[in-house]
Amino acid sequence: VQLQASGGGLVQPGGSLRLSCAASGRTFGRYIMGWFRQAPGKEREFVAAIKWSGSTTSYADSVKSRFTISKDNAQNTVYLRMNDLKLEDTAVYYCAAGYGIILSAMQLIRMYDYWGQGTQVTVSS
Repeated sequence: VQLQASGGGLVQPGGSLRLSCAASGRTFGRYIMGWFRQAPGKEREFVAAIKWSGSTTSYADSVKSRFTISKDNAQNTVYLRMNDLKLEDTAVYYCAAGYGIILSAMQLIRMYDYWGQGTQVTVSS
């Protein structure tokens, strides 16, 4: 399994970015696709997740109403649309895939088996 994250960059507070995660290497029908982030000196934390089959999603409280996770099954790609970015959103963002994760566990890092390389998002004025 390969996960390739892209789309990071430098943006001003209040701005927007869209991250992409291209997935390959298997059929992802029963997988959960997640986005996590890690700021300097902090632990990696959950951001959002989506069930590959269907539309079930989960968000961290800190990004609800600002971030939207979506997918394009035909392109095997998961997106993270980030609006109204704040200074505290600065981090390396990682996409991840985990098999058969139940809804209540979608925010748990240990449930994810595969990780992409990360893409840097910097929010600065």
